[in-house]
Amino acid sequence: MEQRGEVSLKKKTESEETTAKEEATTNKRGGECVNGSSGAEQNKILLMRAFVEKQDPSSKDVDDYMIRRFLRARDLDIEKASAMFLKYLKWKRTFIPTGCISASEIATDLGQNKVFTQGSDKTGRPIMVMFSGRHFPRKGGLEEFKRSVVFSLEKVCSRKYMMSLNLMFRMPEGQEKFAVICDMEGWGYANSDVRAYLGALTILQDYYPERLGKFFFLHVPYIFMAVWKVVYPFIDDNTKKKIVFVENKKMKSTLLEDIDESQLPEIYGGKLPSVPVQDS
Repeated sequence: MEQRGEVSLKKKTESEETTAKEEATTNKRGGECVNGSSGAEQNKILLMRAFVEKQDPSSKDVDDYMIRRFLRARDLDIEKASAMFLKYLKWKRTFIPTGCISASEIATDLGQNKVFTQGSDKTGRPIMVMFSGRHFPRKGGLEEFKRSVVFSLEKVCSRKYMMSLNLMFRMPEGQEKFAVICDMEGWGYANSDVRAYLGALTILQDYYPERLGKFFFLHVPYIFMAVWKVVYPFIDDNTKKKIVFVENKKMKSTLLEDIDESQLPEIYGGKLPSVPVQDS
């Protein structure tokens, strides 16, 4: 009888591996070749899918790209990636029991008007713009903040086009990552919220792995570096490589290296208006 809850991946024999591949291939979501994957990676996707589906049947509802993201986040270690993925499924059932978070659930946080969607960069990654100087911690507000983070991530990782404006605000076909512009202009100690920053980091790294493509920090005040020293040790090495602190005098030229002027926010010298995340 299968034991659930504890991920213990035994070494498979050749016949067991063959069975796992066949089971995954017949699954309605799995078995198709995943673009950008080598033969070895594709093999691990199939093996991981077969394993997690036995542990949690709801795994059948996700596509191979999601399986691959968790695998890559754990350096293609099937056992570690499976544990991470099963933890994600359990978290999602608890944190988002209805399958989505509505704007009405996070009205106070959205009212701070601090998160916007903004076109896409040169690789097709949708852009999210955040204004940290508009965030103010409040008693009992941490849980709503976390739900707001998930709300924004779900928005930017889904697919939607505003045909009337010929604008794309979310994930295009074939793209899995997004970019972030974090504008810290006006940020001060009143905005400092280490618990919120660590909460957002945990959500991003544990439940949305391999989604972040690049993270730009703009207008960073010197006093923020004290907070940064607290947060930095909790950032994994892959994420650290994606973070860029932009010099004020080189802001537009730095952003233009990754973002075309037609997709750059108007406030940074571009041509595209920003849209509040709840309206995207």
